[in-house]
Amino acid sequence: MAPITNLHGLSKTLAPIVTCLPNAHRNLHLNKRVQIVGSNNNTAHESESSSQESLVETTTRRAAIGLVASIVLTAQFHDKISLAQEHTHNGWWYDDLPLPLPTVTNNLANEKTGTRSFIKKGIYMADIGVKGSVYRIKKYAFDLLAMADLIAADTLNYVRRYLRIKSTFMYYDFDKVISAMPVDNKQQLTDIANKLFDNFEKLEEASRRKSLPDTQSIYQETEVMLHDVMDRMDVMYKTI
Repeated sequence: MAPITNLHGLSKTLAPIVTCLPNAHRNLHLNKRVQIVGSNNNTAHESESSSQESLVETTTRRAAIGLVASIVLTAQFHDKISLAQEHTHNGWWYDDLPLPLPTVTNNLANEKTGTRSFIKKGIYMADIGVKGSVYRIKKYAFDLLAMADLIAADTLNYVRRYLRIKSTFMYYDFDKVISAMPVDNKQQLTDIANKLFDNFEKLEEASRRKSLPDTQSIYQETEVMLHDVMDRMDVMYKTI
């Protein structure tokens, strides 16, 4: 973060703004009252007036510094947001650097849309290696199998959110695993992944429409695919 410099100069520039502050007016009026009360104790009142002037000056200076700091920090905050949006579509940044947007190199997107409707942005995909991706696919398939107890008429919104998080990781992990496979095995694993992701999209759409019968029906089909994926990932994890 750039240092905040020349606050004294900026406080002078912002003097008209500072004098609009309620505390400044209150203290100035108090100062006037102190100067006109009593004529026999001029020395005492002059001393008190000097103290009041010092208090007003201190108050206004602190207010100006606080206002300037607020303006500078707010401007820098918006600059960082603009910088993040300029470099990535992920929508999130950390420590002045935008989070990288995961990409796929294999044919896993929906042919009609060119993407997958369930993909959730703002997720950081750490590089855990091919074996780590295989393990995570198996684990998240298990997690989605456990989602059966969550499906109900008043919980479909939570079903969709949970599905999106798990399926997004599985989408990018599948791409990494497929890329590491021998050429002869790539197409078979790609077909399995696409079949699963097609069902994920249908399941997400049914839950978005809050159709409990459609969600339950599509989920039953998805369960079979998830069991198959877990079995395949278990074998792959032992052989990698």
